[in-house]
Amino acid sequence: MEITGKIVRILPLQSGAGKNGTWKKQDFIIETAAQIPRKVCFSLWGDKIDQFSLREGEETEVSFDLESREFNGRWYTEAKAWKITKKGSSPPVPPESEPLPGYYDMPPEDGLPF
Repeated sequence: MEITGKIVRILPLQSGAGKNGTWKKQDFIIETAAQIPRKVCFSLWGDKIDQFSLREGEETEVSFDLESREFNGRWYTEAKAWKITKKGSSPPVPPESEPLPGYYDMPPEDGLPF
């Protein structure tokens, strides 16, 4: 599944130790640009936190999976982000470098080998 919106909040990093070792999780909130804007909380786990380096205010497309699990008779659902594409943030293109006018038209200096 995919959703597009702006990152409006990045929640504090969470970490801990579990039966499979240490873990870390970063939750963040996306607000959609629909006629009726919706806010959705997503989770990034492990190495993906550093891989995507989130910033508030960025327009992004989030690819995610939904997962529900039961605990003590109650069900909890989580939207786990697995890919984040930043929108409208292409790297700046350097201007074409042109030689200064007349630079290559100058005669070589006397006695210089280059």
